[in-house]
Amino acid sequence: MKTLKLVASATLAVGLLLPAATVSAGEITVMSWGGAYTKSQVEAYHKPWMAKTGHKLKSVDSPNPGAPIKAQVTAGKVSIDVADVEYSDAVRYCDEGLLEPIDAKSLPSAIDGTSAENDFIKGGITDCGVANIVWSTIFAYDADKIKGEKPKTIADFFNTSKFPGKRGMRKGAKANLEMALMADGVAVADVYKVLGSTAGVKRALGKLDSIKSDIVWWEAGAQAPQLLADGEVVMTTAYNGRIFNAAVSENKPFAIVWDGQVLDFDMFVIPKGAPNKALALDFIKFATSTKPLADQAKYIAYGPARKSSAAFVGLFKDGKTKMAPHMPTAPANLKNALVNNFEFWADNASELNERFNAWIAAN
Repeated sequence: MKTLKLVASATLAVGLLLPAATVSAGEITVMSWGGAYTKSQVEAYHKPWMAKTGHKLKSVDSPNPGAPIKAQVTAGKVSIDVADVEYSDAVRYCDEGLLEPIDAKSLPSAIDGTSAENDFIKGGITDCGVANIVWSTIFAYDADKIKGEKPKTIADFFNTSKFPGKRGMRKGAKANLEMALMADGVAVADVYKVLGSTAGVKRALGKLDSIKSDIVWWEAGAQAPQLLADGEVVMTTAYNGRIFNAAVSENKPFAIVWDGQVLDFDMFVIPKGAPNKALALDFIKFATSTKPLADQAKYIAYGPARKSSAAFVGLFKDGKTKMAPHMPTAPANLKNALVNNFEFWADNASELNERFNAWIAAN
């Protein structure tokens, strides 16, 4: 768990520039996923919001911020004001009454005056959530470890005869089941139709069985590139931004394979009973406005969720790397991409995760 603190003197300096009513406001706690992703939010959202308002913000990390939300709301002891969660969790938790509703009309318009409802990518605003990024689960490999022909398709990830070595995978059903079906020859358009049947789930698990003895499981996003860097795996599924950061910022010889990528949104939500609801909403309005969403792309290769932000996406923080080709939504990266079916996972996550965990535990 990491905590972002303002230096007292800096806070005082900001406070002197603000009206007394604003200075008297307090502190919010924002939970996210850690690593390079949280760092990008700190630079694009947290620091600018604090500088603008004089409020304080405590940043905390979790391998999956959705889990603490449910636990805290159920126990009636909520300490999180804002959480960054996966789309399916935002939908499911809203349906379960675990989140505060967010009025789309209260969100700021685009710089050109376009309403938020028309500016966000389709699906980017739900009853209780506001999208910030478009990201994807991809697979990547260490180019120094694989000589000769390189992996090009999702089927190559599952081909340990052609490409020997361990595989890293996130310990959960989502994305793994879809990738397994695509690797087994299911067309992108048919993945959720197949996965919606008992036979389809069995087929996906059967494909995963073919590499089960070679899988190294990871849970936190930062672990995937670390597995590659440490040589524990030759390929791993990962969040695309984590691999980009390792390759560009840390000069790791990692390459992304976009074939079979699974696109997804992350959403900002407010847990039911958040202690600082008004401040939490103020932060979300700021963070999901046009310019801050574009600014995040300076630090990590995730696409902003607002259309108006695209024009402001330029170079990486190194001042030389063009970000557009590294986005999961770049045309060249979408040739065989699957968009996560949020409704499917909101309805089936519990059952499929239970089956997936039972499969892991089985010999």
